[in-house]
Amino acid sequence: MMENRKSVQAARAEPAGRKDSMVIKSAALETVCGITSVLPKNEKPEFAFAGKSNVGKSSLINALMNRKSLARTSAQPGKTQTINFYNVNGELYFVDLPGYGYAKAPEEIRAKWGRMIERYLHGSDMLRAVFLLVDIRHKPSGNDKIMYDWITAQDYRPVIIATKLDKIKRSQTARQLKEIREGLGAPADTVMIPFSAKTKQGRDEIYALLSRLCSAEDTQRSE
Repeated sequence: MMENRKSVQAARAEPAGRKDSMVIKSAALETVCGITSVLPKNEKPEFAFAGKSNVGKSSLINALMNRKSLARTSAQPGKTQTINFYNVNGELYFVDLPGYGYAKAPEEIRAKWGRMIERYLHGSDMLRAVFLLVDIRHKPSGNDKIMYDWITAQDYRPVIIATKLDKIKRSQTARQLKEIREGLGAPADTVMIPFSAKTKQGRDEIYALLSRLCSAEDTQRSE
């Protein structure tokens, strides 16, 4: 799986002036996997999204799919208890992993969620990048650090999405990103994208990264 570490870094190294974009023609929830489900054997690249409960994961996925409520959002944290596979344009999958760190969930259930996430990270043949969402307003929690370590243990270098950008002043952005990177123990060259579900700031940057990763996938298949 070492290729996954390299692919994100290579995509990041593209010239800053290059503008890749995605046009969302179709998006649909295709597969829902519970704790005991067999993971699907997809043939298109998968991009997974992980984050603690109420970090804005469903809002990000909806924004990327240009849909209002395909990925369900809820006032009740911890509602996502399955791994949801969204088929986008028939070309790739967005994979919504269960929200972690929900204190009111029974410990046994939280442990099963953790094992389910780890099983996916370890077992997917088509996973090309993992996006780890962290609230830009706060230092990473202990659960954020555990998830970061899980992801890196599977030889992926996660892309950090710093959510809720509209909740802080623009002058605070660089400081908060630095705090998140240091709190996770991430390398200085880690790809970090601040994002706001409200203003959609950061969406184009994520689209550009996804486009370059998909282009790299097409190139590898043709060789």
